Amino acid sequence: MTEIYLLQANLCWLRYETLWMFFGVFLLLLAFYVYASFDLSFGVYLRAFCRKPAEEKFVALTFDDGPHPEHTPRVLDILKQYDVQATFFLIGGRIAGNEELVKQIHAEGHQTGNHSFSHTNTFPFHSAKRMAADMLQCGQAICQITGCEPEWFRPPFGVTNPNVAKAVKIRNYKVAGWSIRSLDTVRSDKEKVIRRIVSRLRPGAVILLHDHLPDTHYILEQIIRQAKEKGYNFVTVEQLFG
Repeated sequence: MTEIYLLQANLCWLRYETLWMFFGVFLLLLAFYVYASFDLSFGVYLRAFCRKPAEEKFVALTFDDGPHPEHTPRVLDILKQYDVQATFFLIGGRIAGNEELVKQIHAEGHQTGNHSFSHTNTFPFHSAKRMAADMLQCGQAICQITGCEPEWFRPPFGVTNPNVAKAVKIRNYKVAGWSIRSLDTVRSDKEKVIRRIVSRLRPGAVILLHDHLPDTHYILEQIIRQAKEKGYNFVTVEQLFG
């Protein structure tokens, strides 16, 4: 009888141990997919162009969250001064009243991209159908001014999930990520932001900045100067990945 009790106890322990093992694996997988949702470079849900393996010193400057009536013109002035092309991922809801800025971006040879129309905090939780409609609205707002609908999309906050992937497929967009995140939205020290970007420069890199911030034009000029001193040239996302 003692042996039977011991066998039953061992079987019971084995069942609990197996259950905890599966639970642990489930938590690890869940953590991975949650983390992957916030990192475009993982490519779990969709393919995102974050960096092009290259030997030639070309990098892409990208700006999110514009247009801004005061700060975007300053960014454009710096780009024109140094004869640099960049990519602007525009929020459709910010275009009304700033149509001339969008015209200027396009006329000066910069690329325009879709960054959603609403850019709400809840965007990643919307249905694929609602996301696709939002993207379409932004694309149409850009197209009405530039005459062409953008081919590239950058998800708000860089968050991806199955619904974002489905919406991107519906709208047939290419997705742009980044390899150098400036952290300009969370760091107040301009010099730290500049050092962070310049120290991470690599051929084929994609730099993320925000043209709706007051210090971006200063940060941008320093990045251009220091990058050119290192032999780098600037291209648009489309030119980089083709």
